[in-house]
Amino acid sequence: MFWLRIRMYLLVVLLFAILYGVFIGIGTALGAGGMGFYIGLAFFMTLLQYMIGPALVAWSMKVKWVSESEAPELHRMVAELAQQANLPKPKVGISEINLPNAFAFGRTQKDGRICVTRGILNLLNKDELRAVLGHEMSHIKHRDMAVMTILSVVPMILYWIAWNFLFRGMFGDRRNGGYTLVIGLGALVMYFVSNLLVLYGSRIREYYADEGSVQLGNRPHHLATALYKLAYGNAKFKGKQELKQAEGVKAFFVNDPSRAWNEVNELAQIDFDKNGTIDPSELMTLRSMKVKISTGDKIMEAMSTHPNMLKRVQHLSTLA
Repeated sequence: MFWLRIRMYLLVVLLFAILYGVFIGIGTALGAGGMGFYIGLAFFMTLLQYMIGPALVAWSMKVKWVSESEAPELHRMVAELAQQANLPKPKVGISEINLPNAFAFGRTQKDGRICVTRGILNLLNKDELRAVLGHEMSHIKHRDMAVMTILSVVPMILYWIAWNFLFRGMFGDRRNGGYTLVIGLGALVMYFVSNLLVLYGSRIREYYADEGSVQLGNRPHHLATALYKLAYGNAKFKGKQELKQAEGVKAFFVNDPSRAWNEVNELAQIDFDKNGTIDPSELMTLRSMKVKISTGDKIMEAMSTHPNMLKRVQHLSTLA
């Protein structure tokens, strides 16, 4: 976990260094006149997203908040994990969709909410479900919604800078048109770079949450098996409406359902006895294996909020 923290700190420094460098470049070439509005707008949009995001997620995923009498086992697991994590017990909800998954959100640790879909309740056993809930509890403990919101400010500001200067260069400032176009194109390139860095940060947070689940007392092979079953369960929804409806919130999920079809083939190669689970011996074997990831899968991972599943399960093997 130490190296994950170091990577995250370096990523934050790099993102804001990029932003600072763009500001210095603009200030040197043209002065920063007119940028304040766009930067302020970017911060306002981010703050608005942060404030209303939880309500939008709950609405889009058809979440029903359940009482202890309605879901006693689910409440018991969440309460135990919250106590171990030294957190207030999050609000517990069930999303009435069949796509198997789980997600956590909330503005602060005191505002935490953990939800599972109806599909995951029908797919995982108690140990596997607890491991997934531990992963989601760790997202709340690590304040991941706040962290990712802060990181997302950088590409948003660069986006506004890019289009402002491109517009001015093409239709406005004739005297400095060449400079403004170059700055706009440079900011646009940095926007794409910073977006990739934010996605990388999201993948780090997933590894971090996996480790957090193990620290909360869950066995690595239970979480590995849960991820394996989720890949199979999500793959069955390829092309279906429920998968399309979840596209907008999949960054909150424990795995990316859009990539499940490919992940099934990856994970099948480490299920040596083909029984649909990843047991401790298979996990330990994976620990010493050299994982082969195709170039296409590497590119797909770079564009995703979640790590490559095979790499993720191999990381879990180091925690066994």
